[in-house]
Amino acid sequence: MSLSILAGAADSAHAAPAWAMLAYLISGVFFILALRGLSSPATSRGGNRNGMIGMSIAVATTLIVHWPKITGGTAGSYVGPDIETIGLIAGAIVIGAIIGLTTAKKIAMTAMPELVAAFHSLVGLAAVLVGWAAYLEPEAFGLLGDDLAISPVSKIEMGLGIAIGAITFSGSVIAFLKLSGRMSGSPILLPLRHVINLGTLLAIIVLTALFALGSGQSETMPFVIALTVLAFIIGFLLIIPIGGADMPVVVSMLNSYSGWAAAAMGFTLGNSAMIITGALVGSSGAILSYIMCKAMNRSFISVIAGGFGADSSGGGDGEAREARPYKQGSAEDAAFMLKQAESVIIIPGYGMAVAQAQHALREMADALKAEGVDVKYAIHPVAGRMPGHMNVLLAEANVPYDEVFELEDINSDFAQADVAFIIGANDVVNPAAKTDKSSPIYGMPVFDVDKAKQVFFIKRSMGGVGYAGVDNDVFYMDQTMMLLSDAKKMVEGIVKALD
Repeated sequence: MSLSILAGAADSAHAAPAWAMLAYLISGVFFILALRGLSSPATSRGGNRNGMIGMSIAVATTLIVHWPKITGGTAGSYVGPDIETIGLIAGAIVIGAIIGLTTAKKIAMTAMPELVAAFHSLVGLAAVLVGWAAYLEPEAFGLLGDDLAISPVSKIEMGLGIAIGAITFSGSVIAFLKLSGRMSGSPILLPLRHVINLGTLLAIIVLTALFALGSGQSETMPFVIALTVLAFIIGFLLIIPIGGADMPVVVSMLNSYSGWAAAAMGFTLGNSAMIITGALVGSSGAILSYIMCKAMNRSFISVIAGGFGADSSGGGDGEAREARPYKQGSAEDAAFMLKQAESVIIIPGYGMAVAQAQHALREMADALKAEGVDVKYAIHPVAGRMPGHMNVLLAEANVPYDEVFELEDINSDFAQADVAFIIGANDVVNPAAKTDKSSPIYGMPVFDVDKAKQVFFIKRSMGGVGYAGVDNDVFYMDQTMMLLSDAKKMVEGIVKALD
């Protein structure tokens, strides 16, 4: 949403007619309705449609307001089409539409988290480019005052937009690399990282002040260059210390950053649509980050500082583990015991997304319900690798919304449950979060699956230890039966055995 706004032409609020301001306000209302709709899988399609309508209104209004300039004339006049400008705008729209449509059709749900991170990086980069364009050509953006200079207030807004955009870009690139497996999901801890981060942020603030107080491009250019470079660096430094288990919070945090970058550029350019929507995206992303931090027992301030939940003494990827005995079962074993159960709670995770097992899982649940078994789904706030990942997958498989419960609403039910059916999850059911202070997931609320009478745990092999790189004692409990296989194949085998 923010990227589309930044891609729109800059619109000076001082020159915009009253009808344009009203149109921007209407688009803002549609954006609010979009956010409201996206708060639930049941209304998400309507939310997407509202967002598309709002964006169409905002882009069309901007193009109409600037049409005299686009066609080579001035307000109230027309001197003929500027073919080059019209071609650039039309080409950008066509190319963007092709990329968006192709990506939407081809992208797998398992790759959605890194795709979101990649899009956030483009939002940040767009903010940086718009800020630099406004700095280099202020007259074209209507930023020159009577003294033919950019006002200090506009410079502060411009500096903030560039800084937040650069932080969003580099931070999102690191998040993309971690989520896509191109970089280790383990925390990368630098010595004195908090001191370095604080010093860098202070330097950015000082450079922004010097830029605002300076006069002329020759004097302020070094400040803007240094500001941009340091912002790119701090974005990198903020995200690399964060481990894989906390990555869903990072995604929502970067979404918030992208919104504030758009809002800052909106103030610089006097574009009310950018201000409204940037503020909506920024505030909603911040609220979501706060809710997720609270659900994970993390500090919101430590999220902003970077490196939250990271402990160099904790377990990690590649750490040698002691071989321990465990029970292994088959699809037939699981089907027989599931059919005897009265209540089953299903806990999906990223492994289910990778195997695309959500449809087979719904078939299994339908078969169990036909046998009189009470079936519920338990969704952890950070299940998967982005907020709402599991909810979207289950909705895609037409799982009834009233069967899906959040952690705080269902965790107490495990003590009465006959079966806890874990499919592709690990960190969200790991009791180390409650007992091991050296663990990188310590303090994160997890499902109390150990209280269930029987636990079925589907994973590919015993070699994997989850995205956070921590072994799981649930594997070795007396009531746990490990179902080692591809999640989709195992669930399909259970469905066949049930039939």
